Amino acid sequence: MAAGLFEGQYVWHPAADDRVLASVCVDVRAGRWATARAALAETRGDFALRAHRSLVLASEAADSDLAERWLAEEPSPEAALLWARVAVLRALRAADAGDERAEPLERIALSACARAAALDPADPTPEVAKLAMARLHRLGDPAPRGLLTAPPGPWRLFAHVLSLDPWHREAHHRFLACFFTRHGGSVNAAWDVAAFLSQRSPADSPLRLLPLVALVESYDPTRLLADRVWEQPQWRSTALAIYHNWLPTVAGYRFTPVLDLAYLAHALVQAGCEFEGRAVLTAMGPYASRMPWCVFGDPVEQLSRARRACGLPVPPSC
Repeated sequence: MAAGLFEGQYVWHPAADDRVLASVCVDVRAGRWATARAALAETRGDFALRAHRSLVLASEAADSDLAERWLAEEPSPEAALLWARVAVLRALRAADAGDERAEPLERIALSACARAAALDPADPTPEVAKLAMARLHRLGDPAPRGLLTAPPGPWRLFAHVLSLDPWHREAHHRFLACFFTRHGGSVNAAWDVAAFLSQRSPADSPLRLLPLVALVESYDPTRLLADRVWEQPQWRSTALAIYHNWLPTVAGYRFTPVLDLAYLAHALVQAGCEFEGRAVLTAMGPYASRMPWCVFGDPVEQLSRARRACGLPVPPSC
């Protein structure tokens, strides 16, 4: 699916150009779940789309009782999946806020994930939702051979997800997040895991972006020449390889992968590859994500700065 043309304003909604999903989000906010059932049922067998839609819908439903009502009225795999996603999101929010309800909410979320997995054992999405909570605990499964730092982590759960879908994008990102410093990991462990997972993935896979994600996560503005890191040959060649091997596949996606495109565009512009960065930003169309831009300042200003560097228009107020 090709993104729409930029018409002067950014579109920040996570549904991006998945018009079905955008329409369902309106219904979910209004307390209606019938269209959500159809939108999720359509994704059976398309795990990337199922992960995307269920996650966005959970963000819309988390502050209401829609998921609970739907599951009570119709205990289907789709209803159970949305409930699992909502329960996990609530548990993560509570844990990050230091809320005293965090532990019971986590138990509810684990139960919801188990129920969703039981209703559709072939679907990796409930296990991916469970993996999102793994960062709350320092799980000590030993790392496989091939990692210099051999960091312990939720390797068994991750391996189970990969047995259902070897290249599941969200699973890899959730797993990598467990090794970020803000979740108790270290910069070296995150880089090690990102490189390991990236190198084992196909050359045209979006998982090749994982080292760029780890690089943004490790950004420290107090370090000397921190903004020049992307100009180093290893990072420049990494971004260019992704540009040449992965970007051509994006036109075949059912929705524009805005977040992945944003990481690539940022890396290319920072590396001084404005020609390639222009192509990536054009592929994003008007759609925008807070990451990675918000790490470096106001996301609107940072995105507009990148677009200007590539000779592309920006919103009038920017």
